[in-house]
Amino acid sequence: MTDDLRSEIIRLARQFHESRPPAPFVPGETYIPPSGKVMDADDCANLIDASLDMWLTAGRYADQFETEVAAIFGRRHAKLTVSGSAANLLAFACLTSWKLGEKRIKPGDEVITVAAGFPTTVAPIVQYGCLPVFVDVDVETHNVDVDLLEAAITPKTKAVMIAHSLGNPFDVQRVAAICKAHNLYLIEDCCDAFGALVGGQHVGTFGDVATLSFYPAHHITMGEGGAVLMNSPLLAKIAESFRDWGRDCYCKPGVDNTCNKRFGWRLGDLPKGYDHKYTYSHIGYNMKVSDMQAAVGVSQLKKLDHFVARRRENFAGLERRLRDAGLEELFHLPVPTPGTDPSWFGYLLTVRDGSGINRNLLTKTLEERKVGTRLLFAGNLTKQPAFRDVAYRVHGTLDNTDKIMNDSFWIGVWPGIDEARLDYMVETIASVAAEIRG
Repeated sequence: MTDDLRSEIIRLARQFHESRPPAPFVPGETYIPPSGKVMDADDCANLIDASLDMWLTAGRYADQFETEVAAIFGRRHAKLTVSGSAANLLAFACLTSWKLGEKRIKPGDEVITVAAGFPTTVAPIVQYGCLPVFVDVDVETHNVDVDLLEAAITPKTKAVMIAHSLGNPFDVQRVAAICKAHNLYLIEDCCDAFGALVGGQHVGTFGDVATLSFYPAHHITMGEGGAVLMNSPLLAKIAESFRDWGRDCYCKPGVDNTCNKRFGWRLGDLPKGYDHKYTYSHIGYNMKVSDMQAAVGVSQLKKLDHFVARRRENFAGLERRLRDAGLEELFHLPVPTPGTDPSWFGYLLTVRDGSGINRNLLTKTLEERKVGTRLLFAGNLTKQPAFRDVAYRVHGTLDNTDKIMNDSFWIGVWPGIDEARLDYMVETIASVAAEIRG
């Protein structure tokens, strides 16, 4: 009876979701957001199924998601957490653990990164007392200049932590080789690049740890959520400790005595036999997800290949339309990093010098005409108020970073954008650009 009732509730949830058709697109009236989620009845069914368990914290769906996402990447371990930003914090934190001995990252160590990106790729470096070393990017791929990265290495350098920008991989093969040659950790922020490939290999598999985000703007969603990927069993255990309050115990929620000596440990200066469930080996956090979030993620994961393909199709559709409209003369169009197959997060346009276009006026007018835009996140982090009192070092100049800060913006390629929307987006960009130029 209980199983039949559950099945009926889930059936009705599917029916409810399917009873709400999407609103028709009206050019100039319907807003085209630069990012968004695509949900279906399967997502709704999984969400309801998990909620009926009333388990609430991480459970069976979280276990399933971690197993399946690790398998996609060919990684041994995936640790689910509350957001992509939390995943970045968790990834960096685990590399500071005393359990790594002399290899651990310590306060005062240098970490090479870029200033043209999202703040929480860099924030953990600062939060753990390390020095961010910023190097410039190139305008076409909007990714790190690897020559500058290599030249920025000093005896104090301990790691490289960089994102694959807007789903376009940086030259991760070369960066990984540099890190290996200099004995540096590589942290790949793949939050905007789930599904991107380099030489047929997933980004997120070249470094020591990698991160993903499942915010609604990203390639798949569970509302809020993120994950850290790694091969090392030691790093996996450390990451789980930092995520779960810093505890030394590795039992799953609701489970006791996995180690079979819960009252037999002697750690730190605690008395022998102190309950292992309340023994802490790190200064940690509570970054666990609910099983309802994970349930949506399990369903979304089945559609990943389709979502990535649609993003690539929309990127190609925008590129074709922009070139046909002659807009390449006014804007730098994005270029895939050689040897890669990006999983595009957005389509970045950078106003060319001498074009007569003011980026701010352009994006303001596009928004008024219902074409959603975003900047390349923080632009130049060193100019942000949050970094006013932060110690950092710049190797060389950040001229291209400043160019992107002043002249770049991106528009959407997410799967909810169709041909009619692509037409309207490019037609509107062309007409607004012509108006601004007079």
